[in-house]
Amino acid sequence: MNTPADLLKELRIDRSAPPPASRRGLWTALAIAAGVVVLVLGGWALFGRDRAPTVRTAQVIAIGTGGSGTSVLDATGYVVARRMATVSSKITGKVLEVMIEEGQSVAAGQVMARLDPIDADAQRDLAASQLAAARSQSGSVQAQLREAEANAMRLGTLVRQQLVSKAQYDQAIAQRDALRAQLVTAQRSARVAGDQWRIAGLGVDNTIVRAPFAGVVIAKAAQPGEIVSPLSAGGGFTRTGIGTIVDMDSLEVEVDVGESFIGRVQPGMAVEAVLNAYPDWKIPAEVIAIIPTADRGKATVKVRVALKVRDSRIVPDMGVRVSFLERAAPADSALVKRGVLAPAAAIVQRDGADVAFVVAGEKVQRRTLELGRTLGDDREVLAGLAGGDTVVLAPPADLTDGARVRVAERGDAAGAEQ
Repeated sequence: MNTPADLLKELRIDRSAPPPASRRGLWTALAIAAGVVVLVLGGWALFGRDRAPTVRTAQVIAIGTGGSGTSVLDATGYVVARRMATVSSKITGKVLEVMIEEGQSVAAGQVMARLDPIDADAQRDLAASQLAAARSQSGSVQAQLREAEANAMRLGTLVRQQLVSKAQYDQAIAQRDALRAQLVTAQRSARVAGDQWRIAGLGVDNTIVRAPFAGVVIAKAAQPGEIVSPLSAGGGFTRTGIGTIVDMDSLEVEVDVGESFIGRVQPGMAVEAVLNAYPDWKIPAEVIAIIPTADRGKATVKVRVALKVRDSRIVPDMGVRVSFLERAAPADSALVKRGVLAPAAAIVQRDGADVAFVVAGEKVQRRTLELGRTLGDDREVLAGLAGGDTVVLAPPADLTDGARVRVAERGDAAGAEQ
């Protein structure tokens, strides 16, 4: 039984007991938990974005109307040079000096390289000595002939006076005629020696390699100390050229047109050319000729197109798209459906349909396409894409509509291709 004193002891505060948990400790714990959640979500977002696939892209190019009329045919081709030459020496020799570099402009007749002339100089000196000897021999025969002619004339006078025998006179005449024949031979020998000396001079001149026409050097093939020859000597140690030059004024476009469409092309037809490197630059051009032969394997006919613009940006072997234009027609013809050119590598099959993925910001949009003709490495797209769209090349099989992607930089794309 508890006494009043015991009850009073129970009411006494025990100051040695630990204090109860406060609200401040509870809020601190909640703040720490919220911070952990934020860090987890932020890390997921960051590393989730890094997991987005890296893709290569290309731009869709619009085709259709031109300034002077509408397009009746679109095709692809390459810039080629009608005048291009790999310049070599006419003789075999060791390169002494090369005086060209890639990208350098050269004039017709400009010296491109020099070969070691020691052998050619020795041959010319020998020919000069032989010429001097032949001329000296001709001079000696001439002196003997003059003496023989004078002797024959004197004996002729004496034989008429019957002071010498006719036999002596005949002997003098024979000696004179023999010297005349020797003089003709000596003179001819001197002329031959002169020709040999001039040929030896050409040999010295052949050690100098000159540009056959004005142009731009696109390749430097030899270095000082190497052996060059107009003919391949085999073994891989003999160069066959000094360098390659191109006449930039002779650049034109060669296009392969399918046999089914060649009837739409005529000589003198207006053309609009667009270089792959400069898709916004439309170059006026004109059909030069249709080569009268077909490629059996590709079922195409080659067409030559002249560019009406000369520009340093146009270089050989550039890819180009051309539109063959007709004269402007009535307004009704504007209703003809026009399309765009998209890389064939950007078009894939999904659920039985032809689709492409267009990059919009950091995400992609799936587009269903209506395809037209195949033009080289490109496809004509009649519906689903517009000019200027950026499409994913070789889209991954798991790429879906609205997925995030990372667009590869130009250097990254080049490294991936290698």
